[in-house]
Amino acid sequence: MLLVAGLGNPGRQYENHRHNVGFMAADAIARRHSFSPWSKKFSALVAEGLLGGEKVLLIKPQTFMNLSGQAVGEAMRFYKLAPADLVVLYDELDLAPGKLRVKRGGGHGGHNGIKSINAHCGPDYRRVRIGIGHPGDKARVNAHVLGDFAKADRDWLEPLLDSVADNFGMLAAGDESGFMNKVSLAMKGEPDEKTPVPAPKGRSHIRQARPRKPAAPVPETGPMAAMLKKLFGNKE
Repeated sequence: MLLVAGLGNPGRQYENHRHNVGFMAADAIARRHSFSPWSKKFSALVAEGLLGGEKVLLIKPQTFMNLSGQAVGEAMRFYKLAPADLVVLYDELDLAPGKLRVKRGGGHGGHNGIKSINAHCGPDYRRVRIGIGHPGDKARVNAHVLGDFAKADRDWLEPLLDSVADNFGMLAAGDESGFMNKVSLAMKGEPDEKTPVPAPKGRSHIRQARPRKPAAPVPETGPMAAMLKKLFGNKE
């Protein structure tokens, strides 16, 4: 069983915050793969489903970001899961908007949700870091993180969330590099290398004309030349 935690703050006033992109990613996965409706358990909202034949539990802690580890830790203890069975989706200041990276283990990097999960579950789990960009000034970080995504951000945010959901089965199966590659290609608008590019419409039925063979040279002497002169005369 795999436990996938999307991080954010509960409540309508926070739902469009950059800090809630983990919740948004969890919602996208649940929709894409027809998970069960969200229900309350472990001080969180949870939804169950299957990815690649493996049972997956999505969890959105309702304890507020700084206490995320309480809900995640409770679920892990209930199901007797190890850190290797946990994937966490969250916002990352140190990545440009629209960028995504997966890593295993490490510190919290100043992210309070990750700090809480490390304290309750240990650090050796997989993290899906979703870039929201840095405002450029440390004094503006809180306002940036706890501010709504701008309308212009939807141009990259929605395709990113769609790609995360579409390809999450690869991550669930342990193919982190393949998952990152698929998301990166989707964000660049590049076709999958395994997907054939269709021929332009209206041209697939047109056959290319075959080059004609050059005509054989007309002999200037001999019996054939004499016959041609009788038939056509000398036109020189």
